[in-house]
Amino acid sequence: MAGTGTSMPGGAPSGGVLPMVVAGFVCVLVGFASSYAIVVQAGRAMGLDAAQLATMTAALALGMGLTTLLPSLWLRIPVVTAWSTPGAALLAVSLPGVPLPEAIGAFLACAVLLTVAGASGLFERWMGRIPMSIASALLAGVLLRFGLDAFGGLASAPAIVGPMLATFLVARRVSPRWAVPTTLLAGLVAVFAGPGLALGPAGPGGAPAAVAAASVVPLAWPPAFSVSTLLGVALPLFVVTMASQNLPGVAVLRASGYGDAPISRLLTIAGVATLVLAPFGAFALNLAAISAALCMAPDVHPDPRRRWVAAACAGGFYLWMAAFAGPLAALFAALPREMVIAVAGLALLPTIGRGLLAAVSNDDEREPALVTFLVSASGLVLWGVGSAFWGVVFGVAALLAWRPRSA
Repeated sequence: MAGTGTSMPGGAPSGGVLPMVVAGFVCVLVGFASSYAIVVQAGRAMGLDAAQLATMTAALALGMGLTTLLPSLWLRIPVVTAWSTPGAALLAVSLPGVPLPEAIGAFLACAVLLTVAGASGLFERWMGRIPMSIASALLAGVLLRFGLDAFGGLASAPAIVGPMLATFLVARRVSPRWAVPTTLLAGLVAVFAGPGLALGPAGPGGAPAAVAAASVVPLAWPPAFSVSTLLGVALPLFVVTMASQNLPGVAVLRASGYGDAPISRLLTIAGVATLVLAPFGAFALNLAAISAALCMAPDVHPDPRRRWVAAACAGGFYLWMAAFAGPLAALFAALPREMVIAVAGLALLPTIGRGLLAAVSNDDEREPALVTFLVSASGLVLWGVGSAFWGVVFGVAALLAWRPRSA
């Protein structure tokens, strides 16, 4: 696997490890803090109390940790997994009134579908037919919102985002590899010097504070199955996870130079992990996109073959979070959203730039790639399926419609 690092001799590099450790931490920070509130909403829809919500959080963190750490060590490429954020949003609106055993049954059914999709190789073969320009445009479109919000935070939290942007500008000039770590440090200093952490109740019930006080009880919930829940919850959860999560996750790997990663095996691993952990509330695990890109940027390490260390560190941080799920969930949820988004957006600038460059470099595919980029960035949701899927659909349709006819 030339260029991906599987032929790398020996273990981790002897120098430049700290930026990769920080990248792994930022990956977890962004992946957790940016969407954990949605997971809390899904847990409430399931009727979970604070202790049960902490158990679900621990199961998700354990699954992400193992499926990130072990494949990264095994393949020597940066493999990052995540929970299905659109899946959590779907559950938040579809699970009220559904008995908890039937919800667990839906998670198990979705896990079986995820495993079959990976083991059969159908998804990987389908992805292989998508041109690199379309995949790169998809990546840039999915990440664009983070880049925009990084600067948009100046309006709502200038005392936090302002020093972060100033630090980033100076650090990129002095030492580009340390730009993100120093920006993260500047954000933490600004938070503690100003508003501090919002560790109090976030609303009725005070979910973050309740989670902080909860202990993790590793007790599995027995499943039950009904046709209505399988069709109304399990199948949509599978579709949105594949279309809105795994699709851009594969695009990130391809656009970052890891096009020969064993996608089918990675999807199978995520599916099996979901199957094992579903009785504890792990609703869907999948390849990450935005947080994964943080471990694949050039600033992580100039050699793509070494960036697996950042992903392995992210896996280690997720496992650490699983052991302290209650208090750490509250800590991550307490960080200001503007700070998290600013760190992510600034760290993703090189990735967004490379994606745009690759998207428009082919004259024959430029306009279809732009269609993909715009639709992916639009936030379009049709029939519960997110804009990443529709970006590819519209982009491929434009490519077929506008392809020059052969003489």
